[in-house]
Amino acid sequence: MPRRYFRLLDDVIIPGRWELGIPRDAQGDEVDDPWMFREGQPVPPQQPLSIPVEHPGTPLDFSLAGFSTPVVHPRVAALLSELAAQDIQLVSVNVQGHAEPYFILVATRLIRCIDDAASEEVIRWTPQDGRPDRVGQYRDVDGMRIDPTQVGDARVFRTWGWSIALIVSEDIKLALERIRATGTRFTEV
Repeated sequence: MPRRYFRLLDDVIIPGRWELGIPRDAQGDEVDDPWMFREGQPVPPQQPLSIPVEHPGTPLDFSLAGFSTPVVHPRVAALLSELAAQDIQLVSVNVQGHAEPYFILVATRLIRCIDDAASEEVIRWTPQDGRPDRVGQYRDVDGMRIDPTQVGDARVFRTWGWSIALIVSEDIKLALERIRATGTRFTEV
């Protein structure tokens, strides 16, 4: 039986939930490259980071901060460290107004596994788009499906060409549901 995988998303319809801003450095400035946290590779050691709470509300175990930066509560960090240590990096971050440490979740694996034919719609950059640096890369992927045979042993990863997608294996999904991690939403890919 083939393994199943799910896109891990932020459940934005939770009433009264907090909204987190863009990660900031020790001087309070936005980090130079906020995209680095979702490129599917380890990030270099960071100076102390903080994340502002843009809209106060109920703290969540999983949230996407500015630039879709995944931020997790220590209990989610512990679970992922136990089940997928080889696939992740946890970067300590202080969330404004909260004493306990949170972590930016960095998926350190980038896997070429999007199944273009099985996905609902795949649009790639063309020469006519005026972006020669992007020709052939994904411009949009709707109803994404992946080819599980390309994933190998990865349990948490980003998809090559569409690294906005954070993918988890079914056992990770079930473990997050078992601990009732708040803020998570899953879509099968």
